[in-house]
Amino acid sequence: MHFLDQAKIFLRSGAGGPGAVSFRREKYIEYGGPDGGSGGKGGDIVFRAVQGLNTLIDFRYSQHFKAKRGTHGMGRDRTGAGADPLVIEVPVGTQVLSEDKEEVLADFTEIGQEITFLEGGMGGRGNASFKSSTNRAPRQHQPGEAGQEMWVWLRLKLLADVGLLGLPNAGKSTFINAVSNAQAKVGAYAFTTLVPKLGVVRHKNRELVIADIPGLIEGAADGAGIGDRFLGHIERCRVLIHLVDITGDDPAEAMQIVDAELEAYGAGLEDKVQLIALNKVDLADDELVEGFAEELREAGAEKVFALSGATGQGVEDLLNAILQHLPDRTSTETKGPAEESTSEAAPWSPV
Repeated sequence: MHFLDQAKIFLRSGAGGPGAVSFRREKYIEYGGPDGGSGGKGGDIVFRAVQGLNTLIDFRYSQHFKAKRGTHGMGRDRTGAGADPLVIEVPVGTQVLSEDKEEVLADFTEIGQEITFLEGGMGGRGNASFKSSTNRAPRQHQPGEAGQEMWVWLRLKLLADVGLLGLPNAGKSTFINAVSNAQAKVGAYAFTTLVPKLGVVRHKNRELVIADIPGLIEGAADGAGIGDRFLGHIERCRVLIHLVDITGDDPAEAMQIVDAELEAYGAGLEDKVQLIALNKVDLADDELVEGFAEELREAGAEKVFALSGATGQGVEDLLNAILQHLPDRTSTETKGPAEESTSEAAPWSPV
């Protein structure tokens, strides 16, 4: 399945059905009077977040969504049927933006979340509703309200606990393959990862989701390389893992390049908890590892984890550190029976 995280679509809710102009024609009823019914309500446009979707690829082939109009009114005071709402299913983490992308109109962060986005038009009144003591044979009616329409952008931000970032070829794909069920492409060249990947990690009876995004290079905020368009997928993460390649020319400079791009992007990424990991230590001796780790600490890293995604060295220590920054969603492990019965677990939130 192809990955798509942005799509522009057109929405139009249904128009209301027109009211009817009708008069009774029964035998033996001399003055039957008006009996035209009102029209039905047009269909609403509804967004619903569903499980099992992780891309907006369906919206590449269907960009126009138009709800049906309400049924017209009929004689014998019959009101037209209202149209069913048009439900648009989107992945959890989808945002609905205005056409100029300046305003977030809706944000779906939970499975089953549903929002009526555009209301259908009300049905028009039939001539029976205009009857009065002074207007006993009205012929006026209403055509029904028009539906609402607009262009919107859909933007997907993957929901994950941990975001994985670094320069290209820093070993991010190897790492996420080693700790999770992901099957990211691995290659000895830059930008083997072209779209974000999600992996589920199970560690110490805990479960967490890691998001791997394409590598950043200097100037990504200005569009260099793949740019920073995929940084939005780690905006909701609680923890960021910054992998630094020990085989690079200058690991300290590599760390500072990525930090500068996070600051240029904004959205609070530079303020998130960031764990610095010196990767590929299986390719260097202990003295070189300690020397580069000291350079990273001098460049601003509070703590440096030495690991190898290929051999698994140091991976468990990093996972243990991640768990310290995540809420414990396995309450049965940390609470006794008495405490469980008197306390309620707070609902987990991705932000």
